[in-house]
Amino acid sequence: MEYMTEFVAGRFAWVPPLLAAPFIGSFLGVLIQRLPEGRPIGLARSQCDSCGHTLAAVDLVPYLSFAALRGRCRTCGAAIGWFAPAVELAALGVAAWTALAVPPAGVWLSCLLGWTLLACAWTDLRTMLLPDLLTLPLLVLGLGATAVLDMDALLDHVLATALGYLSLFALAAGYRRLRGRDGLGLGDAKLLAALGAWLGLEALPVALLMAACLGLLAALVARLAGYTVTARTRLPFGPFLALAGWLAWLYGDNLAARLDELVGMLGS
Repeated sequence: MEYMTEFVAGRFAWVPPLLAAPFIGSFLGVLIQRLPEGRPIGLARSQCDSCGHTLAAVDLVPYLSFAALRGRCRTCGAAIGWFAPAVELAALGVAAWTALAVPPAGVWLSCLLGWTLLACAWTDLRTMLLPDLLTLPLLVLGLGATAVLDMDALLDHVLATALGYLSLFALAAGYRRLRGRDGLGLGDAKLLAALGAWLGLEALPVALLMAACLGLLAALVARLAGYTVTARTRLPFGPFLALAGWLAWLYGDNLAARLDELVGMLGS
């Protein structure tokens, strides 16, 4: 009987995160909108952006409220927009992806990482900012998880945290000295430090290299699509760091092997 209980609990460990994901996504939407503006998170009630009407609980049920109201404010009829349901769907996607890639025991921890990286990426994409209230708790959580799960690896992850921050800090300082303007924000350095806390020394360079490649690919696609991309064009690096860190967390060993093969092919 005990074996059967453990089997069922492990087999369906993905169900609670999937059920919680839309509500987590709703909270992430609040963080993404309010943190860059310095607005309160826990005390202020959600309001309609058009008329300022305070939204009731029935107006905030993920997916269902948006569908029932047909995407419009109950009071003034103004369009609500797709931001909230999009973040909720993205959070659900993170949970589903985690369930497919991670053993049952690691589902919740990996979801926490994925959801926080989602908030970091979306915030940076919207505002070119990476708030400390997202990156620093992620760093602490990564070191805390390492200490609990593998104390012997803690020093490695602490060093990766320091290396992640100092590498981008030095790059940003060097660029500012050479060009006389900022080319990289310290929020990116803090996000890479947080990824170091989760990934460790071996996987961190893989994540950074992959983020750089993703950024270059995005710039190339933007140019091919007709957008003007020059040396002075500001592009958020946070989304690429977040995606690369997420992939390194889920598939680190395989990614390192594939990158080694790619470097070998390019060098031959």
